Amino acid sequence: MKVNFYNETEQKVRCYEHLLYKIFRDFNVKKDINFIFVTKERIHEINKEFRNIDKVTDVISFALCDDLENEIKSSLGDVFICLDKAYEQAKEYGHSINREVAFLAVHGYLHLCGFDHQTKEEEQIMFSKQDDILNKAGIKR
Repeated sequence: MKVNFYNETEQKVRCYEHLLYKIFRDFNVKKDINFIFVTKERIHEINKEFRNIDKVTDVISFALCDDLENEIKSSLGDVFICLDKAYEQAKEYGHSINREVAFLAVHGYLHLCGFDHQTKEEEQIMFSKQDDILNKAGIKR
């Protein structure tokens, strides 16, 4: 999997790029993934425009196609991560910013792969996969 990074903030993100590359480099997926680091203002705009939700969120994913097996494009899609929200949540949950950014990236990736958490059953499956990926990368709470 090729991992691409874009930074729309004024924050330095090289350490997060290295962290996410470490997590995703060995995934046996033949598609690219784009991680875009954004501000609260930008993710609010995206959330309002595309999801009709008028508030700041931590992560939003946009798959290029819902049917991944028949998709011929070279990218899974885009994962927008709000770093300001990640900082707030890391402090709130009592873990590192690296753990929070990694969690948000993996969460967004799983949404691109078709996982969701609308029901308890879906949530259990998705969150179990999140934990597996983070644990394999050595990222613990």
